[in-house]
Amino acid sequence: MKLRVMVITLLCAGLFCGLQGAGNQVSAQGEKAAPVEQKITVLNPLGTPPPVALKAMAERLNTLDGKTIYFVNTGYIGTDRLMSVMMDWFKANYPKANVEYKVSKGGMTGVDKALWAEIGEKADAAILGLGH
Repeated sequence: MKLRVMVITLLCAGLFCGLQGAGNQVSAQGEKAAPVEQKITVLNPLGTPPPVALKAMAERLNTLDGKTIYFVNTGYIGTDRLMSVMMDWFKANYPKANVEYKVSKGGMTGVDKALWAEIGEKADAAILGLGH
């Protein structure tokens, strides 16, 4: 323990002496050197977001009878169980609706173009499990 305290004390003393010596540098003519100003460039990591084009929401379905609803799992943890429970609820409360379970090959961050094309062609509605 004493050795650790001695080492820390020596390091602090060396740091203090080093900082004090840097401010007392004398040029060859015996004059103090002028302080050098440093320029620091700081960038904003947020950037400027692109403008957002507003789109109208899809029209609400009058009924779910005979409609096809896609439940899409994007791979977020627990989404498979959530989709299973939601599908059971829809089957019990809307027995005339067709429910389809799909897993997105794009995961949470990618786009599964084939699945989106299928949803656009065959589905009347889609519920996506995106996580929180």
